[in-house]
Amino acid sequence: MTYPPNVRTAPEHASAQPPAPVPASVPAPRRSAWSESTARLRAAATTEPGRLQIIGAALAVLVIAFGAVTAFEISGRAAATDDVVSRSQPLSAEAANIYRSLADADTAAASGFLAGAQEPRDVHERYEKDIKDASRLLVKAASTTDASSPSGQEITKLNEELPRYTGLIERARANNRQGLPLGGAYLRYANQKMSTELLPAAERLYTAETGRLDQDNDSARAWPFLSLGLGVVALGALFWAQRRNYRRTNRVFNHGLLAATAASTVLLLWLGVGHTVARSELQDANVHGQQSLDVLNHARINSLKARANENLTLVARGAVLTADGKNDKYQTDYTTGMKALREELGTARKLADDSQGSGPVADAISGVSEWQGRHRTARTTDDNGDYEGALKQIIGPRNSTGESFNRVDEALEKALAHEQGEFTRAAEDGRGALGGLPIGAAALAVLAAVAAIVGVNRRLSEYR
Repeated sequence: MTYPPNVRTAPEHASAQPPAPVPASVPAPRRSAWSESTARLRAAATTEPGRLQIIGAALAVLVIAFGAVTAFEISGRAAATDDVVSRSQPLSAEAANIYRSLADADTAAASGFLAGAQEPRDVHERYEKDIKDASRLLVKAASTTDASSPSGQEITKLNEELPRYTGLIERARANNRQGLPLGGAYLRYANQKMSTELLPAAERLYTAETGRLDQDNDSARAWPFLSLGLGVVALGALFWAQRRNYRRTNRVFNHGLLAATAASTVLLLWLGVGHTVARSELQDANVHGQQSLDVLNHARINSLKARANENLTLVARGAVLTADGKNDKYQTDYTTGMKALREELGTARKLADDSQGSGPVADAISGVSEWQGRHRTARTTDDNGDYEGALKQIIGPRNSTGESFNRVDEALEKALAHEQGEFTRAAEDGRGALGGLPIGAAALAVLAAVAAIVGVNRRLSEYR
């Protein structure tokens, strides 16, 4: 068999093979948005205009963050300072006044009882005023305190027990007017309720409110470390950007970056100086105001309790003894209270930082010495069997322990008023040092950010 030329034949046993398929093109994998952004940023960073844009954006973010954090932190400090001035310290003072009113009412009730069936009008009016003041302050405190809080629970207890106390006092008066000895028992029972229920609840209320004042004071005085740190970082970045600009262009100043640096420096100085002044004033208010107020409040309360125990010593006439049955309970409590009073007055004199504060305390110390001397004389008179003479030396209008007590009480009231004024002035100065800083921080941060962007854009325009 013959074949045409140039024609090849496969072996007969080989099967026909289909042509190999042409491979299709494989599409490139799609990149995520983050990858695209990273790639663009990497590409931009390889050119000077791209680097300038990144620097401008970073500077703007830094100064804005500095201003925002400063506004946030200082707003918190300013709110805490405002709480110290307008909420927690007034509540602490009102709690102390509740305690004082209750203790003074108990003292006035005992003094009126000792006077006999015809209770002196001024003593009765003092008792009535104390009860009204305590009731008014309790209503006011209840309106600003959560009823479920520890302070709210103490206020509820006081509101429940105060009417029961006044009821016992009225029964004591009614029996005393009739000359019945049962009146003394009612008075002692009323004093027991005051000493074991009302005054401890008032003291716990005062302690809770004073603790809240301390917390607000600590919050107001806390350093804004994050704001200060961001401010230093922002200024460092601005100085670096200007140095970089100078090294690349030999131009000393970039007006935009210079303005951003100035605005950030002003804000950082304002933050540091303003907070330092506020912190110093609040510390002064605490040391020379609140600490003195706390000591003086306790001193006045102890003087009132001592006076009540002194009166009850004559009312009970040895019928109530200490737990060991050896001594007169009220005389023992009087001695304990006067010892605490002298110690607290000594501390108050050390804390007083001017003559207006130390003068009344010195008067109170002198009055306490006079009071104790007259008390010893009255006890000697009573022990000698002259009850009427002792009574006159205790509640008489002249040369009596009551006169000495009034002198001490008036001196302590004057000292408290002075220290309250000192606290208020210092705390308000502290609040004023932070005034306007949050708004100023926001404004300066925006100004610095705009100036930084303008400064960088001025440099970018040279590449167009």
